[in-house]
Amino acid sequence: MARSIEASRLPMLRRRVIWTLFAVSALGTTAYIAALTAGTLAAAEIAGNAAGGLPNATSTLGTAAAAGLLSFLMLRVGRRPGLLLGIMGGTLGGAVALAGVLLASLPLLLVGTALAGFANGAGQLGRYIAADLVPPERRAATIATVVWGSTIGAVSGPNLVAPAGALAESFGLPPLAGTFMFTFCCVAAAWAIAFIFLRPEPYDLADPSALAPPATGVEPSSLAAILWRPSVLVALVTLAAGQVVMVLIMTMTPLHLTDHGHGLETVGFVLSAHTFGMFALSPISGRLADRFGSPRIIGVGLATLALAGLIAAGAPPDGGPLLTLALFLLGYGWNLGFVAGSSMLTAGLTLGERTRVQGVGDAMIWTSAAVASVSSGLIVAGASYTALGLLGVGLLVPPAVVLLAQRRTGHIGRPA
Repeated sequence: MARSIEASRLPMLRRRVIWTLFAVSALGTTAYIAALTAGTLAAAEIAGNAAGGLPNATSTLGTAAAAGLLSFLMLRVGRRPGLLLGIMGGTLGGAVALAGVLLASLPLLLVGTALAGFANGAGQLGRYIAADLVPPERRAATIATVVWGSTIGAVSGPNLVAPAGALAESFGLPPLAGTFMFTFCCVAAAWAIAFIFLRPEPYDLADPSALAPPATGVEPSSLAAILWRPSVLVALVTLAAGQVVMVLIMTMTPLHLTDHGHGLETVGFVLSAHTFGMFALSPISGRLADRFGSPRIIGVGLATLALAGLIAAGAPPDGGPLLTLALFLLGYGWNLGFVAGSSMLTAGLTLGERTRVQGVGDAMIWTSAAVASVSSGLIVAGASYTALGLLGVGLLVPPAVVLLAQRRTGHIGRPA
């Protein structure tokens, strides 16, 4: 554990691990978001608009599977091997998805995006790795630092679809093939950085507050008991609902725009605004959660998501500016809940309990988001994009009720 490392070196080593996770997040998100944007369009080209949500669904299922499997591995052999294995899966995914585009094969495309999700699952667990390294009063801000790294990919990822497509065309390849070539290179670079700099094992650098064993004479809590703790329950419901609503609306926005005459440049700009909201303001979200407590910031996040859904539902088909605003608010509402909920999920748990509940929690979150991704295409095909936005607002009612109920009973408050 951390006490086996010279105390004077701990701050430097912890900073190095946090900024390594920042770099992995930046490269991984750039690849992942670009691949999802292109994957939606590629699936629609191959099998029609109803298939447009499938790449997002498979990537989300890959993320869910990775969260459970990699946390199981991390608990036994360490954070570093689990993270490296997950990122390696994403490198393979970029190559398989590229083959799917070149061969116009939907199954290959979906396998590739599922493996890309495996890398995303590893990267998502990175925020918890960072949280283990700092005392409770700095956890939300530290989680936000890692999430903030995704800003680079958030802004550049969607906008790289068009230039990558032009580069691919210059070599006689389909335009969307360029995005998956880029995905492969970015994820490979993320793996190399993690392999070199994610040392020593992050468990050995954990802050003492994360190492405290359960009280003497008390049996270790079962996973079910941990999941039903008020703070854990609120965190999981918030994270799941925010992810579902965000994915539900975000997934079909590119097709909604292209179906109404907008080009790839407009798609890229709108999604850049969305992903900017998702990541760029993370430091603010982290400081707010540390200052005012996660429950309050979760409430603000849910309200922001609801406003985004209403604006998206009411925007006219050619309303690029309104959709840009809606997608930005959708991203920032998600960010507020994601940072505050993730911080709440680390509170009051030992290191082993955290790893167990974080993996299971992320698996639950991303599985429900996969259902939303598949459903989004069906809802738009059977009803409309407006109905999609209104459904998103309705899905925010349950987490709001759970949050208010736990606040009123005094079971949750400002995290320790």
